[in-house]
Amino acid sequence: MNILRTDIPDVLIIEPTVFGDARGFFFESYNQQKFEQLAGFAPTFVQDNHSRSARGVLRGLHYQIRQPQGKLVRVIAGEVFDVCVDLRRSSPSFGKSVCVALSADNHRQLWVPPGFAHGFLVTSDSADFVYKTTDYYAPEHERSLLWNDPALDIAWPLDGPPTLSSKDQAGRPLADAETYA
Repeated sequence: MNILRTDIPDVLIIEPTVFGDARGFFFESYNQQKFEQLAGFAPTFVQDNHSRSARGVLRGLHYQIRQPQGKLVRVIAGEVFDVCVDLRRSSPSFGKSVCVALSADNHRQLWVPPGFAHGFLVTSDSADFVYKTTDYYAPEHERSLLWNDPALDIAWPLDGPPTLSSKDQAGRPLADAETYA
């Protein structure tokens, strides 16, 4: 396993060691001991989630204002353009984002710390997206940051308008969003 620091040091790209041959491949998708050794902390996960989406679906940018979730995200089929935005007002990277291509082929994972909004755009025909969370889903605390807010300056790789849920269409711009201290 290799951990890469991003422009926002709390956001980590995890590259597992993949063993492959003519039969296929094998890798540990999570090893708490190795993660802690390389990252310097060991999150406690309480929930696993799995979504499937078609090309052009944009999910996000989601966060929970209470019960904030840390997320370890990856793609097991297809490819996505994954984005996390720092919503911690005390952070020097407040309002900044990290964008990473995650795919079944590159096996990369992304650690999205609590205090960040998260979302992704499916760039393949479809994608299966799985993730672990450090707190439970709490719909009453869920918020949606406006995915195309010019203040975020995210260069989504779109070839047309994305497919959005009504919740994501009604996302709030950063200037009006509830954020963390």
